[in-house]
Parts: sequence; structure tokens; C-alpha cells
Amino acid sequence: MHLFRYLALTVLSLTAVSAKKAPSATKFNTYLAQQAVAAPIELDETAYAELTTAPRDYSLAVLLTARAPKYSCGICREFDTEWKILGSSWHRQDKTGQHRVLFGTLDFDQGKNVFLQLQLQTAPVLLYFPPTVGPNAKSDPVPVRFDFLGRQTAEGIHAWITRHLPAGNNYPNVSRPINYGRIGATITIVLGVFTFLTVAYPYILPIIQNRNLWSGISLILILLFTSGHMFNHIRKTPYVAGNGRGGISYFAGGFQNQFGMETQIVAAMYALLAFGAINLALRVPRIKDSRTQQVAVIIWVTVLFGMYSFLMRVFRIKNGGYPFWLPPF
Repeated sequence: MHLFRYLALTVLSLTAVSAKKAPSATKFNTYLAQQAVAAPIELDETAYAELTTAPRDYSLAVLLTARAPKYSCGICREFDTEWKILGSSWHRQDKTGQHRVLFGTLDFDQGKNVFLQLQLQTAPVLLYFPPTVGPNAKSDPVPVRFDFLGRQTAEGIHAWITRHLPAGNNYPNVSRPINYGRIGATITIVLGVFTFLTVAYPYILPIIQNRNLWSGISLILILLFTSGHMFNHIRKTPYVAGNGRGGISYFAGGFQNQFGMETQIVAAMYALLAFGAINLALRVPRIKDSRTQQVAVIIWVTVLFGMYSFLMRVFRIKNGGYPFWLPPF
């Protein structure tokens, strides 16, 4: 009888020890099998409580999110794809659970009480639960929280999680699936552009080789930038300003200031001067009738003289100390 009692007590004690050790290992294996079907694991309140309850001999990363359109959480739906890429990449390279890491997702519709318990006012939120038992157990079992500020990628979250895991291990990398749709679209676009250029080449080549076209483009760019267009974009200058007497000032005093409309006026003056010079150099000499040619010369010289006089007047407006001027301005 004494021997029987001793054996019974020994069996009961071993059973108790096994019962203490088994739940954590069994829990990890159970959810690892679920992760093999779909990673990350879709959790509800019961599964979340079971996974986060101590003892834990595994690490757990849980994304608390609100993906339904009624919550208008754009970042939740955007990051959900990255989170699934991270979870599936990790499981494909660690099918046996060697690193003992689980990935889960708890949506607001399945975990409202968890959100209330954690007093979460925003989503998404990522929580990392360290192991509470085993060689990698943390002294502080409180989960680490990752708050989303801007767009996050699977690679960035992977780096954040691995920082909290034991150092020195060769953890799985993020492996993005091949986007066959994008590859197909790119090939289609390239073939379409190549076909278009092949067919349109005889018609496009004369246009590209047209000197007048490139001369016009060059003149437009020169007028655009010499008139101060880039200055306006850098300094964010106003279009016009009041002159203090109830009127409008189109020209800003000083050579370090200007208005948006001032740039347009100066560009128009330069364009007219350039157009007059080009006509005198190219168009007028081709006029066969001498009298018509003489009249054209007088007209364009008058335009150049008057416009250059106005340009010098603008210089005097910008800086009263400018010493040069021409009539009639």
C-alpha cells in the first residue's frame, strides 16, 4: 500500500508539471497551424485573450485595425496589404516555428471590447508581446506599441519587430510576390509605344527636325526664365500689390523684388523686342517690293525704339538711380 501511494503521488506530480508546461506549447502549435493556412491569423476577442495571456514562450505581433469602409480608415486598408506580405513571408521561411513568432490581426468589428480595454482612439496600432517564459523571456511583459505616423511598409515593420527579438538570429526576410499584372501592363505599354513610334516615325521626324520649332521653344524658355518666372516660384511673390493711394502697383521697387504680373509684362516686352529683331533680320530682307520693305523697316524700328524706351522706364521704376532713358517714356 505504501508503495502504491508513492507511485500515485509521483504520477500526479509529473502530471501537474506537464499540465503547467503543456498549455503554452500546445497553444503555440495550434495557432502556428492556423498561421500556415492564412498568415497573419485573423483573431477575435477570445483568440486575442488566449494568445496574450501568460505564460507565453513565444513572441506575438498583433495589428489592431479597422478595415471596414464605414470607418473611413484609409491607412488601415492601405497597410493591410503590407501586413499580409510580412506575415506570409515570415511563415514561408519559418514553417516549423523555429523563431517562435506569431502574427495576428484583430479587426475592430471582432474586437470592440479589446479596443475599449486598451483605450484606443485611433487605428491602426501594432502591439508586440514578448515571451514571459523560456530563455528569451522579458522581465517586463507589457506589450510594446508601434504608432503609425504616415505610410509604413512591410520592410519597416519587419525591422521594428526584429529589433525586439533576440539578437544574432537569422530571421526571415520580406519576400514580395511577383506582380504579374504590373509586368504585363509594362510590356503592353512598351510594345504600344514602340508600335506607335514605328508607324508615326515618318511623320514625326520632320517635325522633330524643324529648326523653327526648336527656335520657338528655345525663345519661349529664354523669355520665361529671364523675366523672373523661377524667382516667383522660389520667393512665392504676390501677383500685384497696392500702392498706398488706392491704386495697384505692377512693378515692385528694387532689383531684389518683383510681382507676378510684373514678370508677365517684362516677358511680353522681351518677346516683342525679340519678335521685332527677328523680323528685321529674317522677314524684311525677303520683301521684294522696295517701298513695302522700307515701310516695314520703319514700322519695326519704331516698335523696337518705343518698346526699348518703355523697358528703360521700367528700370527707372525699379531703381530711381538708373541714369539712362529714351523718349517718349
